[in-house]
Amino acid sequence: MSAGVKIFAGTESRDLAERIAASYGVPLGKVTKTVFSDGEFVVSFEETVRGQDVFIVQSTMPPTENLFELLLMVDAARRASARKIIVVVPYFGFARQDRKDKPRVAIGAKMVANMLVAAGIDRIMTMDLHADQIQGFFEVPVDHLYGSTIFNAEIEKLNTGNLIMAAPDAGGAKRANSYAKRLDVGLAICHKQRKKANEVAEMTVIGDVAGKDVVLVDDMCDTAGTLTKAADLFMEKGAKSVRAFCTHAVLSGPAYERLTNSKITELIVTDTIPLKQAHDKIRIMTVADLFGDVINRMVKNESISSHFII
Repeated sequence: MSAGVKIFAGTESRDLAERIAASYGVPLGKVTKTVFSDGEFVVSFEETVRGQDVFIVQSTMPPTENLFELLLMVDAARRASARKIIVVVPYFGFARQDRKDKPRVAIGAKMVANMLVAAGIDRIMTMDLHADQIQGFFEVPVDHLYGSTIFNAEIEKLNTGNLIMAAPDAGGAKRANSYAKRLDVGLAICHKQRKKANEVAEMTVIGDVAGKDVVLVDDMCDTAGTLTKAADLFMEKGAKSVRAFCTHAVLSGPAYERLTNSKITELIVTDTIPLKQAHDKIRIMTVADLFGDVINRMVKNESISSHFII
């Protein structure tokens, strides 16, 4: 803990920010948000930040208001003479727009990075970016943490000699393979074809899952379409059980209904995004202590490489 450090929270990440601040050892700073009748809003720090290292915690999930609130808080801290401004963005929104995959589309992740840098950040701390190369979109240092730091010990408990790691699509194969190598277990992959975004048309399994306890790993679960189709397919292929570890619980649209109707045993997520509702099949693991420790190491200029397990 340092006397020159203050931690503040955006509206939607306040609960997580309180736990991060408690883990680090400081009270959460006071911020007010005033909303005008037309929807415009203004944020203000209710305590001095002059000469302080200011950490602002805010995930940028929809609506876009969460991103804009973060930008306003960064601008307010800069104009109030903060020494350094570090944004802690546990879930970095717009990360699926990391390239031009068809003509005449924006690269949203780069635009968001540009806005944050232009607003005046000195550093960003985030977790499980949808695409690792987004780190290169920033002109400031990026501390990119991994959900594996949280999940690895829990997955090891499930390894009773019958475990197989799995990826819900080819894009997640690298992540699942890293777990499989570390745990010395097999690997299965679901190959999917999409007709359009958020809609899976066809899916097949590569690998033998018969009689196995399958563990799916992914960076996010949005509509849960891919995840539940994969889980049901694994069960049809003779799997004993299917659990999924997903860092970001976006869970939009029919996600909760799909989880209820699926044969998936359990979905383990982190609290980078607050859950919209509780669910019998969802278990939450907090990232607060991880971020609290990384903030502590950052302030002391210590290495954080011990957290990079997978």
